[in-house]
Amino acid sequence: MIFFLFWVFLLVGQKGGCIIVDSTRRGKRFPDSMSKTIPIWTCVLNRSIFNYLNTFSNADASLVKQDSNIGCNSHDWDCSLHLPLWVSETEKAAIEDRLEGWTKDLETSGADIAILASCLKKPLRPLWISQKTVIWINEVPDYDSWDFTPIILVSASSTSGVTQHRTTSEFSWNYIPGAGDDEESWARGLSPNLFWNHAYDLISTGPDVCNQKVADIVEKDRVYRARRGQDAPQITVKPSISESSPCLDPLLCSDLSNITISSSDEERGIFWLGSTNLALGSSQIAAECSSNVDCVLNCDQWPISVHHQEAEAYLHLPIVSSKMDRFSLFNNLSSAVNFAKSNLTKGRTLLICCHDGEDISVCVCLAILISLFNDEGSFDDGKFFSETGITKCEMRRRLVYVCKFAIKARPSRGNLKQVFSFLNSEVAEV
Repeated sequence: MIFFLFWVFLLVGQKGGCIIVDSTRRGKRFPDSMSKTIPIWTCVLNRSIFNYLNTFSNADASLVKQDSNIGCNSHDWDCSLHLPLWVSETEKAAIEDRLEGWTKDLETSGADIAILASCLKKPLRPLWISQKTVIWINEVPDYDSWDFTPIILVSASSTSGVTQHRTTSEFSWNYIPGAGDDEESWARGLSPNLFWNHAYDLISTGPDVCNQKVADIVEKDRVYRARRGQDAPQITVKPSISESSPCLDPLLCSDLSNITISSSDEERGIFWLGSTNLALGSSQIAAECSSNVDCVLNCDQWPISVHHQEAEAYLHLPIVSSKMDRFSLFNNLSSAVNFAKSNLTKGRTLLICCHDGEDISVCVCLAILISLFNDEGSFDDGKFFSETGITKCEMRRRLVYVCKFAIKARPSRGNLKQVFSFLNSEVAEV
């Protein structure tokens, strides 16, 4: 969940200070990530910002006066823990006992708290919204009048009106399949980029013609990419039983590109990791810009066409996500590290790519960075790693380093676990 820090950077800037998270899990009013994990990290982030302001911002000392009763809380910067009503007081107390330790872990991870403090003008605070929630009777107040940055946690589950005896909440909840997760099964090929580019049009169309509008957007994007020789798979969307409108058989598109992307944007789609000679990007960008690097490590399921003639300058490792295969990444990391080692030793630049450049390629790059680079980010052929090994704290710190450059990085928990297992197995062999 340390990546929540970088989500805050992105979302606060793009959504005008209001962060919205939508998810629903089976049998729960809100998943644990919404009930506890996100509230915990909002509190940890608020405390880290408070500590930064208290230490380095003498000019704003009036904003960070410490309240002796709450410890880290102040009138102007809220550092208290905000949990939903259905979390028991016992559990809340147990969480509060660990907040200080989590705050220290964040501050020692290498995360740039200064940038967050400059972006976030008000402390974060979660709000839980469901179909029965009533917060404002007449209208939503102007955001400038709020004394916090809202993180709106939305559940699409519907209430059944049956009381659950194990909680103090008024309602129990019915699960709506696919309401907030596994969007590939219900989004009809509408990627996040396409959605935000057409958000107002989609909302204004209304529910009756929404599916038609989505189909049109997805098809135009597919044609746009197909004409440019880009990946444009065609997958038939099956109609749901509850749909009253006829099946339009819209075609799914991959999540690789934005229809408004320009050539300069494609160049910026390659993220160089400082002076390490390592770069990250999507397989689409790698295919178009491979001439700008010495060698390419392709971790997508599908091969790509590159400009390199030498066999040793290109390696394809078809790695799938941890949801499909819990050991796919683990089984390929040894080949990835050896390929990187042979090329980095010669001073070559290496581009690591995957389908979206956000998950698998990031994890492969992390394994290479830890295995072959020292603590200062210099290539040492694995000497530092063989002498010191790896801890979760060190892996977290290196991951933060990667994410500082690869701003779109979103590695999954399952893939990160495989990286940690691989690194530990390498240490055991040494």
